[in-house]
Amino acid sequence: MTSHADQVEISVEDTGIGIHSQDLPRITERFYRVDRARSREMGGTGLGLAIVKHLVKAHGGDLIIESQLNQGTTVRFHLPTSHSDEYPA
Repeated sequence: MTSHADQVEISVEDTGIGIHSQDLPRITERFYRVDRARSREMGGTGLGLAIVKHLVKAHGGDLIIESQLNQGTTVRFHLPTSHSDEYPA
């Protein structure tokens, strides 16, 4: 986690299988799953990143997801640290 005067950055990184570049634009869509062969019992509903995106945006932040096949994925978001009338505490 890094902090600047007007924002905080939180980053989560893994060394997993990564996400194909063609799937990256869609992975924050509700119910979107990269591997359609996985069942709910094995892989969830496809809502996690959609919820994260909406929470971050609701608080005036930005979500960035970067991934390389066979190298892993980094999910990072920035949130403003100062409160304004637009984003109440």
